[in-house]
Amino acid sequence: MVAPIVSRRTILMGTLTLLPCVAAGAPSAAAPIRVGLTPVFLSSDLELTGRLAAYLEKATARPVELVTRRTYQEVTAMLVAGQLDAAWICGFPFVAHRSELQLVATPVWRGQPLYRAYVIVDRDRKAGGIAALRGDIHAFSDPDSNSGFLCTRAALAELGERSETFFSRSFFTYGHRNVIEAVSSGLAASGSVDGYVYDVVSELEPKFVARTRVLRTSEWLGFPPIAAPASPPDAGRLNVLKAALLGMDGDADGRAVLALLKLDRFATEPMGLYDAIAAKAAMVAAAG
Repeated sequence: MVAPIVSRRTILMGTLTLLPCVAAGAPSAAAPIRVGLTPVFLSSDLELTGRLAAYLEKATARPVELVTRRTYQEVTAMLVAGQLDAAWICGFPFVAHRSELQLVATPVWRGQPLYRAYVIVDRDRKAGGIAALRGDIHAFSDPDSNSGFLCTRAALAELGERSETFFSRSFFTYGHRNVIEAVSSGLAASGSVDGYVYDVVSELEPKFVARTRVLRTSEWLGFPPIAAPASPPDAGRLNVLKAALLGMDGDADGRAVLALLKLDRFATEPMGLYDAIAAKAAMVAAAG
């Protein structure tokens, strides 16, 4: 059975680890906009986070704090508890907490607000489908990841299988790059990974993925969104943040950030974009 996305204990966990980036000239008395980042990010690259914070501060005229955590659950917990103005999360926790969250903006990648989940294996392996992976040591990304966990579990549920008994062992790497590394090194025989991350890493660092190949791709699904609490801590802060995200492709500094992310822009999309992920979550839950 899939564990709850956010536990009560997690929501009440410790203090935040923040990366404050206050732009010159930003009103120091203004409450900062707090934006959570999860491992859906390509990496913790300091140039990327620095440029993102600088752009958001310029576009919103407010100080910005980028809040990072190792797991999706921790960031989602803070978001649901109203400790963040918004966060870039995964589609799985978004649909799990749909009644508590609102959709702020969706990244557009290669012309669509969509991405796919991949199952990867060693490049020389002859396996032709997911059924051939029975008995593998399998690397998942995160228990609250759509592409790095849910999609594979849903594919197995369609075969009448559960990951706990289908694989000889599985483990979480808490990062999509880490899944690629686990399969490349032989630590895992197969892995579940975000197709956007895999494709971008393939483009930027072909040697990093050279020992792997894609065995299975999912259908196109809603790209990991920027979400906010349904009742935001401050509607004004959220509105200026949303405007900054949606206007990113119209600003030179914003376009530089998008280029680092390999994204086209951020767009307004309907909540229904994530219905297919919700259906997968329901199927997995029903399978036990």
